Amino acid sequence: MRKYEWIARIIVIGLAAAAIAVPVIMRLERSQGIVIHARMAETGGWSPETLTVEAGQPLRLRLTSDDVMHSFAIGQSDQPPVDVIPGEITEVTLNFDLPGKYTFYCTRWCSVNHWRMRGTIEVTGPEAAVEPVKPPLYVTLGLDIDAKIHAEAIPDLLPSASRGAELGIDAPIEYRAREYYLAHSPEALWKTLRGEASLSHLDDQAIWDLVALTWQANATPQELSAGQRLYATNCAACHGEKGAGDGVFAGELDAPKSGEHAEMPGGEMAARPMDFTTPDHMLAASPARLQGKILRGGMGTGMPYWGPIFTAEQTWALVAYLWTFQFALEDGP
Repeated sequence: MRKYEWIARIIVIGLAAAAIAVPVIMRLERSQGIVIHARMAETGGWSPETLTVEAGQPLRLRLTSDDVMHSFAIGQSDQPPVDVIPGEITEVTLNFDLPGKYTFYCTRWCSVNHWRMRGTIEVTGPEAAVEPVKPPLYVTLGLDIDAKIHAEAIPDLLPSASRGAELGIDAPIEYRAREYYLAHSPEALWKTLRGEASLSHLDDQAIWDLVALTWQANATPQELSAGQRLYATNCAACHGEKGAGDGVFAGELDAPKSGEHAEMPGGEMAARPMDFTTPDHMLAASPARLQGKILRGGMGTGMPYWGPIFTAEQTWALVAYLWTFQFALEDGP
């Protein structure tokens, strides 16, 4: 009987020691930093990809890459991304004041599935008062952002804001309002202005130039510059530096040969990125529709969803920059 009593005591002592040691080890690990490994999405992505921390407590991370150069950034944050170098350790300390879920991601394009390199940081703490979430504008407007759209009216020349300014005529004030710009396509404005009696003496191209002038009035130089940076970092690898849908990964999306789409024919669950330089689609799209695509992604196309990554201001800046592929904007980059 005594033999079993000693075994039971040893087990109890072992469990008690473990109960003491585990929190100590966890505190030691957290004080030194949690090691996170980065790999291309096809071979694992971030590991671990889910982290937890209390609001107000520092989160120390030790980042390393197991294959190629990556980077680490926090979505909807002003904190700049840091490089994650193969075989080296990069230390980062994060602080979150408010509870919630935050997305971390990689900004360096390493493969066609690069955008899937995302993880979650769950920040715990006392529940704060939650303000009602305002739905995106495309939802408020009831837009079906998956519907096929096509512009019926196409300009002969690239519409120019400077030529529009030289006309010495502005579009009626109600059409220059921010609310109108966000909710209407360039083609819709062109058709409306074409029907204005006061503009009947202008030819079709001049009306298009007035449209370009109106679009320019709704984008500051700072906004366009911010949009250009966002595009270069997050969009150009697929859509191309000049927006022609010819980025370095465009061919793989059109006919994927590896990764999670390996067994699928081209165009199924992945499609060639949109060409922003052709007017057929762009002139029929409103800024609200374009923002919706950025926020939610393109179902069945391979277009990522950027809602957890970009702030609302960043999405509108990116939308403003996309119009530089359709209009000659004097204040453009």
